[in-house]
Amino acid sequence: MKILITCLSRSWGGLEMFSLQTVIQLRKRNIETELLCFPNSSLFIAAEKQGIKTYTSPFKSYFHPVEVIKTAAFLKKNKYDIIQSGFSKDLWLLVPSLKISRLNTPLLLSKQMGSFIIKKDFLHKLIYNRLTYAFAISSVIAKNLVETTTISEKKVLLLYNGIDTNKFNPEKIDKFKFRNEFDIKKDDVLIGMMARFSPGKGHEEFLHSAQILNEKYDNLKFIVVGEPSKGEDEYAAAIKSLAQKLGVLEKTVFTGFRKDTPEVLAALDIFVFPSHAEAFGLALVEAMSMAKPSVCSGSDGVLDIAVDGVTSYLFEKQNYQDLAQKIEPLIMSPEKRNKFGNAARKRAVEMFDLEVYTNRLIEIYQEALN
Repeated sequence: MKILITCLSRSWGGLEMFSLQTVIQLRKRNIETELLCFPNSSLFIAAEKQGIKTYTSPFKSYFHPVEVIKTAAFLKKNKYDIIQSGFSKDLWLLVPSLKISRLNTPLLLSKQMGSFIIKKDFLHKLIYNRLTYAFAISSVIAKNLVETTTISEKKVLLLYNGIDTNKFNPEKIDKFKFRNEFDIKKDDVLIGMMARFSPGKGHEEFLHSAQILNEKYDNLKFIVVGEPSKGEDEYAAAIKSLAQKLGVLEKTVFTGFRKDTPEVLAALDIFVFPSHAEAFGLALVEAMSMAKPSVCSGSDGVLDIAVDGVTSYLFEKQNYQDLAQKIEPLIMSPEKRNKFGNAARKRAVEMFDLEVYTNRLIEIYQEALN
């Protein structure tokens, strides 16, 4: 097979990183895979460093006749077996280009985020009806695709994002490296969350629950890992002020951005995922792969990942009192933490490993070609 992955986004986040990761995974299987991305974007730079054969297009508006003509010629010349887009907007380039070049190449869309815009007008119908399949990273995204576009339900397939469970392996990581850095004692119960500072990630609920629990137990420490999103420094400052106001600042470590995610997770006793609405929740999967018990908001993409009472406790989103109540049994019982953690690791390896993702992706490619 010869595959083209496209992602003409100029940003650099999970969507772009996963497009790159997909190319890398396919190339590991000796599948010829190339990338189409925006010139000089972060994705382009990262792909070049990986030695990936990369093409560029300055396409950034919905209607760009010159780029459509160029891309039509490019697709006809390269004769791809499958084209997979990681960015919905790319379809406005790809569908007309395939039409002009008279190619019947299977076209797939990987959908990472939901939309609140209804896309059922005539032009969107032409775009979405050309898709062979659309991948949804969670059930909530699959439902959103069917509700907001004209794509038929049978063309929407669940394909969970994957992580490297060999990298996120508790047997390979030093649990005490991070704890020693911040003078966290062996007997301290360390409770943490990992998310960028942005409204809706649940920092407020985490700190309010910390206040409740800190009044009952004297051996707790809390960590908040992450940095502000662009333009949200004031929000980050407000969160730190809230920690001081609630009297938990001395018990809470704000680490900022960390590259050593496996080491951070290894240090935790309990992972908290309080996000109000998450399409998937990669940080949660990483924590589970590190055999960490978790307490998560019971909504959206979390419901595809965590199993209530088995790997995690689910709490009512935005309800910090319920969050505190669900954390407490894990504080009290090291045995329960261990049991949940083992179940979490098993589920992560079986369902969310990169090899599982890649195997399923190749199966779908083969189905699309038949």
